[in-house]
Amino acid sequence: MMAFLGTVLVGLVVGLIARAIKPGDDKMGWIMTILLGVLGALAASYIGRSMGYYQPGEAAGWIASVIGAIVLLVIYDLVRRKN
Repeated sequence: MMAFLGTVLVGLVVGLIARAIKPGDDKMGWIMTILLGVLGALAASYIGRSMGYYQPGEAAGWIASVIGAIVLLVIYDLVRRKN
């Protein structure tokens, strides 16, 4: 249970930082912000492992997680504008 709450808290912080850094109006609620942060961290971990920066089982750092979340936020905006 504590690991889940930690993941939610980290996801929220990473998502809020990514939304603050990326310019533009990102209208999304708390749950989407948490999901953005968690998925950004997962993406950063996966890409970092494939490039040899992280060992298996090692999580990405804060900066990589925020960068991953910003990339996902840009992709989200591009998909949202097309519709």
